[in-house]
Amino acid sequence: MSEILFHRETGTGAPIVFLHGNPTSSHLWRHVLPAVGGPGRRLAPDLIGMGESGKPPIDYSFDDHARHLDAWFDALHLDEVVLVGHDWGGALAFDWAARHPGRVRGIAFTETIVKPMTWAEFPEAGRELFRTIKAPGAGEELMLDRNLFIESLSGLAEADFDAYRRPYPTRESRLPLLHWARMMPLDGEPADVVARVERYDEWLATTPEVPKLLLTFQPGYGTMLTPELIAWCAEHIAGLDIVAHDLVAGHHTPEDQPEAVAATITAWLDKHQLR
Repeated sequence: MSEILFHRETGTGAPIVFLHGNPTSSHLWRHVLPAVGGPGRRLAPDLIGMGESGKPPIDYSFDDHARHLDAWFDALHLDEVVLVGHDWGGALAFDWAARHPGRVRGIAFTETIVKPMTWAEFPEAGRELFRTIKAPGAGEELMLDRNLFIESLSGLAEADFDAYRRPYPTRESRLPLLHWARMMPLDGEPADVVARVERYDEWLATTPEVPKLLLTFQPGYGTMLTPELIAWCAEHIAGLDIVAHDLVAGHHTPEDQPEAVAATITAWLDKHQLR
């Protein structure tokens, strides 16, 4: 794999890897990494085609992202890893753990893809948007021409907004954002992503020895994990701690509540002696 991902890093010790989703970058974790504190080598890569990582002419499929992430883990010789994931970063964390069961010590996640869904299970506020995104032509207009996911980010300082916007100055540069959105596993499609999610769901259900943490908040703009999906996690994910916060957060929980995210991860790491 020729493209090695850009990453930010702080601290020393056992590796703790923070994975972002769509449409963000490692910038998402800028307040969380230092607040988690040591010990621990805290690393946050930019996924391929995103942030400051390379933008090769590939399909930006789930498999493409997973292969580039595998190469990054191997290049940095990361083992005995704790994973922290948001959005598609959580899905990639689950997938990596399921394929490398001897190399993961724990997984924390928030606002991510925990199971294949029907359209009825998908949050009602987002159904029409994602139907449009998945439609040929209409999705390109929203995501490539209007850069919808980036331009709809809110509550950011101008410098942070610029950090998220900078990697996507052209229509072509925004293809990863469109392809990620179209990979949402709904009503059995896309079949390859559904199959990967089903495989990692089996791993999540059968590994009580691996500590897992779900962070939830009072619903804000774009919240993905409904009460029904949180209940599904409680029933189907082995070794799971759920920490429900009274604070309000939208879909981008590390942006909205970084102090709470960091404090909860820190307490969980210490509880399970993961560093």
